[in-house]
Amino acid sequence: MATNNALKNQLANKKDATPQQVSAQSLGLKSLLNTPTMQKKFEQVLNKKAPQFMSSLLNLYNGDPYLQKADAMSVVTSAMVAATLDLPVDKNLGYAWIVPYSGKAQFQLGYKGYIQLALRTGQYKGINVIEVREGELVKWNRLTEELELDLEGATSEKIVGYCGYFKLINGFEKTVYWSRAEIEAHKKKFSKSDFGWKKDFDAMAKKTVLRNMLSKWGILSIEMQTAVAKDEEIPEIKDITDESQEDSNIIDYNPEQILQNGDPIDQSEDLLQGEIVFEQ
Repeated sequence: MATNNALKNQLANKKDATPQQVSAQSLGLKSLLNTPTMQKKFEQVLNKKAPQFMSSLLNLYNGDPYLQKADAMSVVTSAMVAATLDLPVDKNLGYAWIVPYSGKAQFQLGYKGYIQLALRTGQYKGINVIEVREGELVKWNRLTEELELDLEGATSEKIVGYCGYFKLINGFEKTVYWSRAEIEAHKKKFSKSDFGWKKDFDAMAKKTVLRNMLSKWGILSIEMQTAVAKDEEIPEIKDITDESQEDSNIIDYNPEQILQNGDPIDQSEDLLQGEIVFEQ
């Protein structure tokens, strides 16, 4: 027969395990990702891919001291955009980035992300963007868009411009060329931060060319339109919680739940068996 002390201990342990109502802004990223509310949101979007996506997000955060200074809720909000688009947030892959800006994190789509979303529409037979080195550009007519390149004629490794191209399955083609000076002018006029440009100027330049080309002449799915709208917009910090909650700043949080090896612990073991796979 259980003693009174044993029963008291069981009741106390049960009470300690009950989720608490806390403000999302008061939690760090690790604790925030471990809340039932956040896990549910990512599971709704990614299903079995959710645990590994959340783990990769935490690894990204832990490896970036600049991102660690950003508001944790804005990191999650930015990650949710990438999750909705089914794009990895590993910055080394170049599909999507989460970068800090004025104390907040913001979602940025990489040039590979633009290519990936375009290919998913099933309307593009081919799409590419490349650097043009000194000596490779033979002729470029801005009016007729006739471009002649000698890819074997590079006289140095200096990059003088960027060329974008796509062909639709209906036969429509488009070629564009931006000089480095045009890229620099565009960056100066429209970029809010030098963060991405300082780390990888070429990747940002390619993205600029692709985004401009696709938004003007390409076929944009609803998914692509969403991505273009979210890319580099000024981030608004808001809690990702159940819409039915009266106070969206309050979420359920169980401090007894922890992350092991970066993976969220969940009641369902099935969630820990999921693998995340992205199209190449």
